[in-house]
Amino acid sequence: MTTQGTEQGTEYDVVVAGAGPVGLFLAAELRLGGALRVLVVERLTEVDETIKAGWINHPSVVALNRRGLLPELAAVREAVQERLRAFQGVSDGDGTTERPRFAGHFAGIMLDPELFDDSGPEWADTDPAAGPGLVLPQAELERALGRWAEQLGVEVRRGVELTGFTQDADGVAVQLDGRTVRAGWLVGCDGGRSTVRRLAGFAFPGTAPEITGYQALAELSGAERLKAGWNTTDVGTYVHGPFPGRVLTVEFDSPPADRYAPVTAEELEASLRRVSGVPEVRVTGVRTATRFTDNARQATEYRRGRVLLAGDAAHVHSPFGGQGLNLGLGDALNLGWKLAAVVGGRAPESLLDTYTAERHPIGAWVLDWTRAQIALMRPDRHARALRRVVEDLAGSGTGTTYLVNRVSGVWQRYDLPGGHPLTGASAPDLPLSDGTRLGEHLHTGRPLLLGLTGSPAPDTLTAPYTDRLTVLTTTCPTRPTLKALLVRPDGFVAWAADTDGEEDEDGLAAALERWVGGSGAGARALRTGGSGGARGRLHEADP
Repeated sequence: MTTQGTEQGTEYDVVVAGAGPVGLFLAAELRLGGALRVLVVERLTEVDETIKAGWINHPSVVALNRRGLLPELAAVREAVQERLRAFQGVSDGDGTTERPRFAGHFAGIMLDPELFDDSGPEWADTDPAAGPGLVLPQAELERALGRWAEQLGVEVRRGVELTGFTQDADGVAVQLDGRTVRAGWLVGCDGGRSTVRRLAGFAFPGTAPEITGYQALAELSGAERLKAGWNTTDVGTYVHGPFPGRVLTVEFDSPPADRYAPVTAEELEASLRRVSGVPEVRVTGVRTATRFTDNARQATEYRRGRVLLAGDAAHVHSPFGGQGLNLGLGDALNLGWKLAAVVGGRAPESLLDTYTAERHPIGAWVLDWTRAQIALMRPDRHARALRRVVEDLAGSGTGTTYLVNRVSGVWQRYDLPGGHPLTGASAPDLPLSDGTRLGEHLHTGRPLLLGLTGSPAPDTLTAPYTDRLTVLTTTCPTRPTLKALLVRPDGFVAWAADTDGEEDEDGLAAALERWVGGSGAGARALRTGGSGGARGRLHEADP
């Protein structure tokens, strides 16, 4: 399609709308997967410094570590920990400060890390760098992902707004501030008010908001009377900390009339006084502030033709626990390699149907998880009575462990073909006999066939995939009965076998063809929706 204003001779494999963490992570994953020309467009000219999520959960930490990105973030993480120590006054008794421990919260009910039991099977051989998660400001993560995407050759255009698009059987014509570029695919990572979602006509059902929330970094006076941490009052909920000047309020008096208008010091101060009951507190300046609600909606599908959605464009909900950022990173990790395989001709377009099938159930769970927290935070007597029950449960080892496991995301897995307990789970970070760990072999974004008996896989199985598959033969001292794993580029196990089980070369052959690329039975099953596909059920790890 050529129109006046078209960039002549410019054609992209994929255009990504939105240069937040989700869009940048997706773009980098596309490049790792072999997509040659990836363009990211963003209407903002700089990284958004507005205070947002400050926590990345277990799957997000594991994903970053598997791409070799955690060392770059080490200094940022340590600076954050220093601010936490200073605010909380955490000391080991001899004048030196210790690293504060954090296990998360549920509806502002803080979870005691001392009560958390990580001996369950879901934590066996997990990435030692991860734990339940890490405190990390979203803006710093966005900067790191931007540098990584640039190193991989992603083209990022800031100060450019997507204003429209048309799609046909061969691609998408994307309108960018009066000019048009041609792309094979368009992915909307452009937030809760997604232009891509609206123009493509995605259905976006859900539940209406009932709260007005504020989150800010502000200059305060009289703050010494504010209690640190999460606090419930007769009016709502407020948070003070964990950094100096950080405040959050929640009031159940209906959503704001204009959620996106600038937040003034007077408005923030009034809300903080109402909820905290501290009339002396003053907001003398606002460094960064945002409003939020509990609007909870999810697209019924994540793909329409050659247009796909990821992150907040696909699902919105209240921000408690930073679940939105983590959910979006998981979307990008799942979609990136699949779309790259389709772009490269290694997989049929129907592979993209597994994106909705695998990610939609996890998104639906997150929406309900945030709705449950809103129900416990309401100031009415029934909700407060229920909250006291949940506080009692959370004060037990069993209750804390259950909630930490859910908050951390360690339970997440996909319903994939195969009967082995590891199939569909995030791969365990196995210590290998050569001194490395499994995760270190996923930095390139290639699928990994890991043989653990010291005998290589048959060449007849692996030969068709030598240009796109990493094959490693070694042993693992902690899992002597595990024979082999096929790990997808997103780190999830596509096939597994034990040494005491039956030979399963047919299962491995089908998994290689289905997930690594081919034109035989596995690809045909994808095209026809045959048996053994990802059926969209969300399975949890065995308790």
